[in-house]
Amino acid sequence: MLSPRPATLGRMWAVTVEQAGSPATYCWAEVADPVAGPGEVLIQVAASAVNRADLLQAAGHYPPPPGASEILGMECSGTIAAVGAGVIDWQVGDQVCALLAGGGYAELVAVPAVQVLPLPQGIDLVTAAALPEVTCTVWSNLAMTAGLRARQVVLIHGGSSGIGTMAIQVARQEGATVAVTASRHTALDACRELGAHITIDYTKQDFVEELLAATDGHGADIILDLVGAKYLQRNISALADGGRLVIIGMMGGTTTELNINTLLRKRAGIIATALRSRPVSGPGSKADIVAEVRQRLWPMIESGDVKPVVDTVIDLPDVASAHRRMAEGGHIGKIVLQVPKSGTAGSTGPSQ
Repeated sequence: MLSPRPATLGRMWAVTVEQAGSPATYCWAEVADPVAGPGEVLIQVAASAVNRADLLQAAGHYPPPPGASEILGMECSGTIAAVGAGVIDWQVGDQVCALLAGGGYAELVAVPAVQVLPLPQGIDLVTAAALPEVTCTVWSNLAMTAGLRARQVVLIHGGSSGIGTMAIQVARQEGATVAVTASRHTALDACRELGAHITIDYTKQDFVEELLAATDGHGADIILDLVGAKYLQRNISALADGGRLVIIGMMGGTTTELNINTLLRKRAGIIATALRSRPVSGPGSKADIVAEVRQRLWPMIESGDVKPVVDTVIDLPDVASAHRRMAEGGHIGKIVLQVPKSGTAGSTGPSQ
């Protein structure tokens, strides 16, 4: 990389995908500044965070929704630099974090004002970048979709992931019995420290057998699943009567057979959801989710009962190493990308 220098007037530094693929090649390059349109705010980004969707998009498999920025990054923290027409709830200088459809891997990003959250009291600006995507994903799926309540059993696959570490804490705060799967002693230990009651090493144990044994045959009232096809039939076997399987990822594939009879006998349900493609406003929208997260989950964060779990903080121009860390596994919680004080020209290299 070359020495830091400021961006040209009207332009900013951002990560661009120079060559899509696995690995992808990235470049830390100058691009045009975004502009806050009506109902939007412009955020001077302090940090973003890595989501698996970023790696998929960089590989050419997950294009952004129509109208969204082509730049990677589905969440950020920072300071409001400008407000668009019609925005009355935010002012220039407010420190915030935000849920994005794209654009977080940059010095500036424009975002609908309804997707912005205040910086939680007690959380620093860089750490706050680890919050928007996981809080909105977890709350919308566990509470708003699956109806999380006290005394339920919740099974969370990938308990040491960013989503998993947040889901453990939220389910625990709501009075549920929390079960998780993970593959390493350090990961399982971290899950227990966050409040998981049942920890299962999926490389050595059958999660269906272990869960049923630990719950006296009851099973899980809610399963939060990032795996998809590979786990479908076993997830159904692990469900309690009337349980809900919420699928939010496809790491284990997209296609498999389903024994509908098992589902019928349990009166169970399968729900598949995505956050990025939801509309900005309207029923079930990002605006609804962000508003409920602010009302219900933000107080838990400000009290310290729920905490962001950050694995590593890496400078944004070194995005390739951040993506390698996520692809290789072994991280616990979120990988945060911190924007440097001033731009640095040069290629960031391949992702892995």
